[in-house]
Amino acid sequence: MDQNEKFRQFAEAMPAMANDPQSVRQRVEAMELLLERSFHIPGTKIPVGLDSIIGLIPVLGDLITAAMGAYMVWEARNLGMSKFQLTRMAANVGIDTVLGAIPFIGDAFDLLWRSNSKNLRIIKKHLDKHHPHTKIIDA
Repeated sequence: MDQNEKFRQFAEAMPAMANDPQSVRQRVEAMELLLERSFHIPGTKIPVGLDSIIGLIPVLGDLITAAMGAYMVWEARNLGMSKFQLTRMAANVGIDTVLGAIPFIGDAFDLLWRSNSKNLRIIKKHLDKHHPHTKIIDA
């Protein structure tokens, strides 16, 4: 699948800005895909996203991706998730931002520490428990 096709699918997957749990699930899944798995490193099967790519820009790139990661935490807050869950999610974004800002080491760290994927798992667990009708069976 070429990159244009991926972006077309991503654009079609973006739901309206409704606040129902199903729309929130679709938005955070799309954000995680964009930030963590939108591309593959040529010649490998290693997925990368904007978090790793934009993170190559010293400091500013990490701040931009931190803001995008914070959006997922904000969506989780709007779902009524517990302070403990929100704190875990904020810590994931914080660790990614602080360690990702270290030149060279931070760029490698961004490939390994997928804070947005971790946060998506936390949100999905909450949604599956409290809003099971939003669950999607992946084929």
